[in-house]
Amino acid sequence: MRRVVTMGMGITGRAVADALIARDVEVVAFDDNMTEQLIAWSQSSGVTVTVPTTAALKAAVAAADALLPAPGLPDHHEVFELARAVGTPTRSELDLAQMWDDRPMIAVTGTDGKTTVVTLIERMLNRAGIAAAAVGNTDVPVVSAIEDSSWETFVVEASSFRLGHSATFAPAVAAWINFGPDHLDAHATLEDYEAAKASLWHRSTSPGVRVANRDDPTVMRHASPDTPGLQTFGADARGDHGLVGDTLIVGGEALVARSELQRNLPHDIANILAAAACALAAGADRDSVASIAREFTGLPHRAELIADHGGVRWINDSKATTPHATEAALGAMESVILIAGGRNKGLDLSGLSALATRVRHLIAIGEAGDVMIDAFGVDVDSTTAGSMAEAVATAHAISQRGDTVLLSPACASYDWYLNYRARGDDFTACVKNLTPQGTTQ
Repeated sequence: MRRVVTMGMGITGRAVADALIARDVEVVAFDDNMTEQLIAWSQSSGVTVTVPTTAALKAAVAAADALLPAPGLPDHHEVFELARAVGTPTRSELDLAQMWDDRPMIAVTGTDGKTTVVTLIERMLNRAGIAAAAVGNTDVPVVSAIEDSSWETFVVEASSFRLGHSATFAPAVAAWINFGPDHLDAHATLEDYEAAKASLWHRSTSPGVRVANRDDPTVMRHASPDTPGLQTFGADARGDHGLVGDTLIVGGEALVARSELQRNLPHDIANILAAAACALAAGADRDSVASIAREFTGLPHRAELIADHGGVRWINDSKATTPHATEAALGAMESVILIAGGRNKGLDLSGLSALATRVRHLIAIGEAGDVMIDAFGVDVDSTTAGSMAEAVATAHAISQRGDTVLLSPACASYDWYLNYRARGDDFTACVKNLTPQGTTQ
């Protein structure tokens, strides 16, 4: 590549541009929104970033060897049609990183739980003495991580955005952990979102390992008994990895007892099984894998227990930005006061009604509050709240011993907050105001 167009100059876009420039590739950079941070980077890097016109984009992609779009750039953005019209290929940072670096890569995709599984794999490998870095849809772009020669392998959180833009990325170990509707504000159709996920397997190296959730019909539709390197995990004894009684069986052998785990809800078990399969395939020993499984307490904002106050549990699941994620949380709980809503990502929320019997009261928040109330229907008592503080105060007023107050919004946070972390932090702060010095009782 001699000349590349980058469209969208966020963290990944800037990292891609820096990596290309270091390899003497000309970068023509565009972004629809010029921020102070982007202006500062442009000045320090010497790369001119412009807000594109159609004519400027058309000329740039026609003269480029490749288009490198930012992860999350919507499928309907005009740059994609302009590139297709002139035959300019689209590539992702995953393609670049693998083209420039031959160290092993383990990739994980799925609608929910990617970060948790990637973190587990990274810790399992490091415990086993294999220097591993979690990269991709994290704070560290892959093209930045490969500059560090100390890493032996990379554990890639492979979002649909990155996979959908990739053409050659082929990890040696590729896990697809689940599938549910998401990101219809960015992908043209649900089928396009599914195809982006499935592409992780279609290009995986052979021989290699493909790890599949056998309890997810969409995932298994893209797998077959003759899929090279296929391993399956699930909630029973079928397949390669599963839960038999109280024991997690991995590769036909006992790994840990469920009772030993600090996180042992159904989705926690699935995450540990998937991570163990990947880590073992990448060279970790069983003792290291088992020890991390026992120690793991979860990640912030993912079904995180904040307090147990007066017999009422308060759980921060702010990362649940889809109905699929909220359903997983509700499926493991009873007598829930649910705080849900926010900015819907174009998803159908009606499926939440299947778990209505687990919800004692719904407190609807944000732009999608009314839609959330409609989704659960008249059989669920509901109220609305205009702030997180109001939602927590309402939950506190109506809660009874044995209840769980669950923030699991099923929506994005951008109506009220910068991101899901800020939303979860606000919930946590409000809850801790109910318990002196934030202590649990």
